[in-house]
Amino acid sequence: MLAGLVLLHFTLRPWLGNPRWSPDFLLLALMLYAIRARPGRAAVAGFGVGIVGDALAEAAFGAGAFAHTVLAYLQAWGKAVFFPENLMVNVWFFLAGTWMRDLMVMLANGELDARAMLWQLGTWSLLRAATTTLVGVVVLVGFRDAMKTGVAL
Repeated sequence: MLAGLVLLHFTLRPWLGNPRWSPDFLLLALMLYAIRARPGRAAVAGFGVGIVGDALAEAAFGAGAFAHTVLAYLQAWGKAVFFPENLMVNVWFFLAGTWMRDLMVMLANGELDARAMLWQLGTWSLLRAATTTLVGVVVLVGFRDAMKTGVAL
């Protein structure tokens, strides 16, 4: 399932329109893995996803690696407090995770002024978070039985 999401990120996402609001399949795969992994492994996976994303992004190199690493680490620790099998917990993790990743990338990049950053976070990041969450819910519901056994990951 994770490999399928990575494949969708590079094949389907360019066809979905504006990348500012289209679902981030790569981030979704990372979040699905991170909430079910140990914090160290999740951070390493986040760093790898961030480096791949940085190679293709116009943001400063390393900003995505930093943001994905921190996000994956925090989400892995979140499973100690929340139940990762709960659909609503995953919905909030997807929404908050996508938005927080965008915030961290913008802060690490340091190119936007305050007004542009508020517009980006209040509009485009929320739209991307919503579409990513929608795809995440479809994946979780579609692969519910396989995810319980760990086969889908």
